[in-house]
Amino acid sequence: MKTDDIVQFLKDNPDFFEQNGELLDSLTVAHPHNGQAISLAERQLHALREKIRQLEVKLTELIRFGEENDEISEKVHRMVLALLDADSFEGVRDAVFSHLREDFSVPHVAIRIWNSVLRRDTAEFTPVSEDIRFFAGDMRRPFCGSPAHVEITDWFGEAAPHVRSVALVPLKQDGRLLGLLAMGSEDPERFYAEMGTLYVSRIGEMVSAAVQRRLG
Repeated sequence: MKTDDIVQFLKDNPDFFEQNGELLDSLTVAHPHNGQAISLAERQLHALREKIRQLEVKLTELIRFGEENDEISEKVHRMVLALLDADSFEGVRDAVFSHLREDFSVPHVAIRIWNSVLRRDTAEFTPVSEDIRFFAGDMRRPFCGSPAHVEITDWFGEAAPHVRSVALVPLKQDGRLLGLLAMGSEDPERFYAEMGTLYVSRIGEMVSAAVQRRLG
């Protein structure tokens, strides 16, 4: 009889060991770790313990992810309140900079606005090249990864030569592009291509709405 025949027989007769319980004590298999002979029942117990261990690890990961998401949600909530409380564009800008730096540990933040009727004599309204306008206009989601545009990296001022990763978020309101939010870090792994961008996108939406509200 071949192995496949035995496997099929046991599948066809799931109550076989219930009717022949004494076999469980007489059959032996190798211990999963030290190779010593143990009973089939003991081997099954080891397998169940391993499955339980894996489930515990998975549960721990899920709890950790849940706690991290709760923490991020709380930070986003605080940022929303600050943006709602801002009574000017400068107030919006300061709220964005302070919360991204202090709550989200983003060391370098810059904003450029180029599609607004109202303007200010601040760095945020410094003209940008046509290439950057097209780049931002074509974005369907935030860009995360290594700096690819020297012009954008230069927005970080003296820190520009040290920035190794960036997150670039288009600022749009009602389908209209307002500008670009740039975040930078010296850590090359801080922003990477495969990272999730759900919260980054939501921050961009909040900033866009706040900017539109104060600039019209």
